[in-house]
Amino acid sequence: MPVSVDDFKKALQLWASGVTVVTTQSGKFGVQGMTVTAFSSVSVDPPQILVCINDSADTGVGIEESQCFAVNVLTSDQQDVSNQFAGGRSQKERFENAAWEPGTTGAPILTDSLMSLDCKVVEKVRAGTHWIMIGEVQDTICRSGDPLLYYCGNYRQLV
Repeated sequence: MPVSVDDFKKALQLWASGVTVVTTQSGKFGVQGMTVTAFSSVSVDPPQILVCINDSADTGVGIEESQCFAVNVLTSDQQDVSNQFAGGRSQKERFENAAWEPGTTGAPILTDSLMSLDCKVVEKVRAGTHWIMIGEVQDTICRSGDPLLYYCGNYRQLV
């Protein structure tokens, strides 16, 4: 028998992770983005990454339409950006005060992020309440700074 949802969430809070904003842009939905901590590399050759998107998230619908997305890894100074792209706000409000430019695929690249990976969707896999979006990296943008971390329900920084 699987563990309860509460026990599972409690255990996962003990996993420290970086904080990203996943973005996309499509003709039908315009610019979209959301805060995501479920991000990982998949392959070096070809260069592929994955993000996990809740099936109720409108950004996932935009990624399905555009077939591209960008993963923007936030700096330790961007806690406000993480909060801005978290749920409860319209897509227009999420992009207010967030500097961005279109990447190679057209997905929004947050110009103040630590790093951005611009990707084409190569596979979409259903897993419970989420979609695993696997993207082949088309471009990388690296900047200097320290990452924003999330651990035990709070933002953290490197010491």
